[in-house]
Amino acid sequence: MHDTTELLIELGAIILGLGILGRLAGRVGFSPIPLYLLAGLAFGHGGLLPLNASEEFVSTGAEIGVILLLLLLGLEYSASELVTNLKTQYPSGLVDFALNAVPGAVAALVLGWGPVAAVALAGVTWISSSGVIAKVLGDLGRLGNRETPVILGILVIEDLAMAVYLPLLTALLAGLSLAGGSLTLLISLGTVGAVLYLALRHGRLISRAVSSDNPEMLLLVVLGLTVLVAGVAQQLQVSAAVGAFLVGIALSGEVAEGAHHLLAPMRDLFAAVFFVFFGLNTVPADIPPVLVPALILAVITACTKVATGWYAARRAGVKTAGRWRTGGTLVARGEFSIVIAGLAVGVEPRIGPLATAYVLILVILGPLAARWTEPLARRGTPLVRRITRRPAPPAPAPAAPAPEPEPTDAATAHG
Repeated sequence: MHDTTELLIELGAIILGLGILGRLAGRVGFSPIPLYLLAGLAFGHGGLLPLNASEEFVSTGAEIGVILLLLLLGLEYSASELVTNLKTQYPSGLVDFALNAVPGAVAALVLGWGPVAAVALAGVTWISSSGVIAKVLGDLGRLGNRETPVILGILVIEDLAMAVYLPLLTALLAGLSLAGGSLTLLISLGTVGAVLYLALRHGRLISRAVSSDNPEMLLLVVLGLTVLVAGVAQQLQVSAAVGAFLVGIALSGEVAEGAHHLLAPMRDLFAAVFFVFFGLNTVPADIPPVLVPALILAVITACTKVATGWYAARRAGVKTAGRWRTGGTLVARGEFSIVIAGLAVGVEPRIGPLATAYVLILVILGPLAARWTEPLARRGTPLVRRITRRPAPPAPAPAAPAPEPEPTDAATAHG
């Protein structure tokens, strides 16, 4: 009874605090995500007042938060739109990998951590946070923007790439043979392929089976199906977030609209818990020693993400303002980066604090970049034009008037 009482008090304080922080952020006019993270940092391990009784519950709630974020993101788009985006955006995915994975790999090699750690840190700097970006797009009211499908295309390519990357990284970290790593990779790819096939070919049947006129039944069936698929996907070495996203893709029509309406409040609650949990698991004392290299890496890869978004949006025919918004929105790193760093800590312990500091910087900077990159670029464009404008060539001097011809001897004689 005593443990339950302490749990209820801590949970009530957390949820009330999140509500106050959210209202404060709304009045100031920016995303509440940075405030959620700082609150978790203040009350986590090594913080001002550690929360012990609710830690396990908050951990589970954080996982549900990521699942709901990606489910509702998937509900915005159909399976055909997903396939079209993947076909058109794969060159942008390659550019994304080249611009953002290489800095992490180079940093690990410069620090002398070895090739396996380089593969791990490349993943940390490569993958944007689908959870943070999904929340930011909702907070800023950009789900219907012209550039949003481009952003989602990049995120989906990254999330699906994790189905290849994570099994390979796990095999490298465990020192598995080529056969063992290949088997894990085949299982994960087969899982993603099977879910995509069901979503494309039998999405209407799935929606019809899930559909219900009773909101309570619809809520229970959609939520249960999503959590089940996410759990099975994670068991098969595929991200739970990918599984939840694909469930959202498979649902369409009135079912998708009804599920979105019912699950949106739950998503907001558990997404806030996810960001708090991220801060709770960060030890503040571990950050100062690695702050400088993390900050340098964060600045470099924030710029490369902006460049990635600009390139991808330009390929899609988005106008200049949308290109800047795309790049700024992609800056945030989050859940995948922490998962990758957690896997690699056994090989290189120093990668944990560096990745934590790096992600914390960008998960705070990300929502700010999403909001302010385009306005700052718009204000800076006239200045850049003035600086880079070539001076006009000097006007040619006016030609001197031609002298009057002197009279000739013949003219004089005639006169």
